[in-house]
Parts: sequence; structure tokens; C-alpha cells
Amino acid sequence: MTKSECYNAGMTLLSVQWQGFGWCIAVLLIAFALAEIFKLLFAGLSNLKRKPPPPQVKEPEKPAPEPVYYLVERKKKRPKKQYSEPKEISFR
Repeated sequence: MTKSECYNAGMTLLSVQWQGFGWCIAVLLIAFALAEIFKLLFAGLSNLKRKPPPPQVKEPEKPAPEPVYYLVERKKKRPKKQYSEPKEISFR
């Protein structure tokens, strides 16, 4: 076998591999598309079986009452006339 024949055989093998890869991708894309179509079809059919909800009657809106604000005074603290002795902390 000459060099050119080996080269041609190798390129043919590579082209066949790429064709196989292309078909593999095509089959995966078709399977994915079919799965999505069936999911949408099932969702659409399940929505057709449901009855639409009855129309809601809106009641006239009542005006909201105005908020009431209260004035609150803080409790005043009495100043201490006597302080206790400071506590001593001992560390080990």
C-alpha cells in the first residue's frame, strides 16, 4: 500500500466517523424535540379538560380609613442617687 492510499483510507475513516457523529447529534436533537412536543401536547390536552373559572364579580371598593396616630412619651428614668461598689472579676 502506498502512502497516498493509506492517506485516502485514513481520511475515509475520519469522514465516516464524522458522519456517525453527525447522525448521533441529529438523533438526539430529534428525540429532544419529540419529547418537548409531547410534553406541550399533554399540557394542552389537560388544560382543555378543565373548566374555565367563573368570572369574578368585583365589589365596589370602600375607601380605606385614615390611619390613627398616637403620641407616646417615653418613660423617664430616675437618676440613681447611690451606686453600688464595682464588681471585681478574677481570671484564672
